[in-house]
Amino acid sequence: MLQRLLRAFGSSNTVAEADALLAPQEGKPLIRLRQVSKVFGRGEVQTLALREVDLEIQSGEFVTVAGPSGCGKSTLLHILGLLESPTSGTYELNGRAVSGFSPSQLAYLRNKCVGFIFQNFNLIGDLTVFENVETPLTYIRMPVAERRERVEEALRRVDMWPFARRYPSQITGGQQQRVAVARAVVGDPQILMADEPTGNLDSNSGETVMQLLQELHQKGSTLFLVTHNPDYAVRSERTIPLFDGKIVQEQEAAV
Repeated sequence: MLQRLLRAFGSSNTVAEADALLAPQEGKPLIRLRQVSKVFGRGEVQTLALREVDLEIQSGEFVTVAGPSGCGKSTLLHILGLLESPTSGTYELNGRAVSGFSPSQLAYLRNKCVGFIFQNFNLIGDLTVFENVETPLTYIRMPVAERRERVEEALRRVDMWPFARRYPSQITGGQQQRVAVARAVVGDPQILMADEPTGNLDSNSGETVMQLLQELHQKGSTLFLVTHNPDYAVRSERTIPLFDGKIVQEQEAAV
């Protein structure tokens, strides 16, 4: 993947063109979905994961998606994070139709625009904490000295800098999730996508991770959180309930 990206964005002009796709368009939401559906499978064996979803997210919002298992929450997150493409409907990012991006542009934008935090941490076991956090920066051709500075800053933000030379197996689950948060924010993405980030943690570690995410949102990050936990959902500005792949009734946070 890295070599393919470097070939696709081998010149500074091409990188600049791709970066231009990230520029916000005046009067446009950061994210806009119109009648988005997602079908998995073919022929008679098909699963309709999302059904004609309409959604707008403004830059800097904290939005939670809640609902039972299998309702389409993770599928929606994967589409918003450019990991999956809709089967039908339109997705606009910064006022531009995602369907018009080339595969190389999508890969570049995904690595630069979106930070992912997963329930299972998804750390690479044979890389140190430092190397795990550094990995996304290699995909956008960041110079080595700047990468080191960014990684140290990100690890210090989550109080994990003293563990930089350790491997994931040498730290606790809560510490691994902190590393995953650092990896998600190291590239200063516009959007943070958190898919059940506290699902495998005890209550104390889960609370620590949620406080980190709230601090990042307060500093300007757009946060999209998938969770089963109603206590975490109420901390967001909006909660979008999904049921059988449809938004059933959007809820705003109580004032």
